[in-house]
Amino acid sequence: MSVRLTTAQALVRFLAAQHTERDGVRRRLITGMWGIFGHGNVAGLGQALVEYADVMPYHQGRNEQAMVHAAVGHARQLNRLSAQAVTTSIGPGATNLVTGAALATINRLPVLLLPGDYFAAHPADPLLQQLEHPVEADVSVNDTLRPVSRFFDRITRPEALIASALQAMRVLTDPAETGAVTLALPQDVQAEAYDWPEEFFAERVWRVRRPAPDPEELAEAVRAIRTAERPLLVAGGGVHHSEAEAALRSFAETTGIPVASTQAGKGSLRHDHPADLGGIGHTGTAVADDLARTADLVIGVGTRYSDFTTASGTLFQHPAVRFLNLNITAFDAHKLAARTLVCDARTGLQRLAEALDGHRVDPAYEAEYRAGKERWERVVEAAYQADDPSAVPTQTQVLGALDAVVGETDVVINAAGSLPGDLHKLWRARSPRQYHLEYGYSCMGYEIPAAIGVRQAAPDTVVWALVGDGTYLMMPTEIVTAVQEGLPVNLVLVQNHGYASIGGLSESVGAERFGTAYRHRAADGTFTGAPLPVDLAANAASLGMEVLRAKTVAELRDALAAARASDRPTCVYVETDPAPTAPPAEAWWDVPVAETASREAAIGAREQYDRQVAARRRHL
Repeated sequence: MSVRLTTAQALVRFLAAQHTERDGVRRRLITGMWGIFGHGNVAGLGQALVEYADVMPYHQGRNEQAMVHAAVGHARQLNRLSAQAVTTSIGPGATNLVTGAALATINRLPVLLLPGDYFAAHPADPLLQQLEHPVEADVSVNDTLRPVSRFFDRITRPEALIASALQAMRVLTDPAETGAVTLALPQDVQAEAYDWPEEFFAERVWRVRRPAPDPEELAEAVRAIRTAERPLLVAGGGVHHSEAEAALRSFAETTGIPVASTQAGKGSLRHDHPADLGGIGHTGTAVADDLARTADLVIGVGTRYSDFTTASGTLFQHPAVRFLNLNITAFDAHKLAARTLVCDARTGLQRLAEALDGHRVDPAYEAEYRAGKERWERVVEAAYQADDPSAVPTQTQVLGALDAVVGETDVVINAAGSLPGDLHKLWRARSPRQYHLEYGYSCMGYEIPAAIGVRQAAPDTVVWALVGDGTYLMMPTEIVTAVQEGLPVNLVLVQNHGYASIGGLSESVGAERFGTAYRHRAADGTFTGAPLPVDLAANAASLGMEVLRAKTVAELRDALAAARASDRPTCVYVETDPAPTAPPAEAWWDVPVAETASREAAIGAREQYDRQVAARRRHL
């Protein structure tokens, strides 16, 4: 039997019938579709979404990149077991997907991209917004999505969708391969009718596997841990994706091995667990980085070892340090010439704990890192402390005020600027999903749309988007989407009149903070004088948010409490004291400095760079 539908109608019906299953729990795979309509998708997918509005929820966005960010936030909150689709028109709508697709793929988070494309039949060339290539007639702007997608296809005939749609679902649900998946849809093919086999629309379940470790790899891993004197576990995002937090806690409590976390892995242990050392690497805590320098075995669980984690290859300095990587992706497991344990994080940690059979680190080592943890907690308290409630708050005092307000399961979202470093060092994560940092791509503009996606995934969860002025100016438009969708997300808008993080980095590399402040331009081209007369709070209010302005620490505390209790999208706007109050970096990060220059700032920065880079190691 067959069903006559357009390609777009068939795709929507197919997506509505897909499910995932893990640990016996079934979930809908594609929970909804984001879309901005134009020529290229309005007559195809636009009509199909009207036709099947009862089975495929539709969400209207304001910016195509932001729609991908919302879908990514949604998928991360749901541990990659559900995803959303995004449809766009041909042309700029399609190319606006590229940044979001890169973010999704780098972070190993599933999102289905459905951009419109040229006419497959070429009845008229060129179309409005069509890219013409003189020697490749089958190229379109959607080909820019190829390198940032885990799977890509252009559906030039209706029947070609059958195989590609199944491949797309396979990749989206594969924990080792997932990321952005792109099905480019020529606009004539979207509207073309075809007799589809009924089986294409049958309910289908994609089981998300938990592969167990290879016995020989497991035996080698156990030997490595048993012979290590100073082991350190580095928890990455894979711990969360696998829902392995309880297994990690049990492993740490059984073995006494301390746990440091990457940006994606923070919250794998609750902040007050005795084995939790907080963040590691360039933005890590002193206790975590000190132990990393003397660790003789580093156990990576679900981490891809970015340069922030390894301090650009300078962090792990024990002469005989070795690595043991537990990762569901062999590509990541083999990094740093490690012994590998290619498996699911939860399954692997459980098998390791069983095979270690009560093995525990030396009590003196436990006492050492617990004392270091206590010292660091005093650093956090000092950074959060505000002795004068009538004073203008510093950025770390903003975090302290928020720390006092959030509930156990609130979600705090950030991605770029100076906040990620402060949060990684200082934030006290209370639950596995509370700390939501997008730091694989560190994309300015991620926070507000991601907050929308998280709130859609967890309607009863209080969500905070922490945004600096630079990030806010990148992508504030999705505030309108939050208002339209009736999602009471909370925005903490920190005004410090420029790019604080890059300003500090610019100064450290001899670029003298050039182009990093929001100031009037003087006649000589320099940026001087008073801050620009820009009112970001008024802008947020104009887009539909309730805005609470806080000028002092006391007002900030009251505003945050009111925002948490509000049932509508709310912005807490605060201008901060720009004086840096966060603890300095505990490890280096490689940003190349001009090798030759005439200005003193750059000459001095290069001398410092040469000293730091000498500590880099190749772990082979």
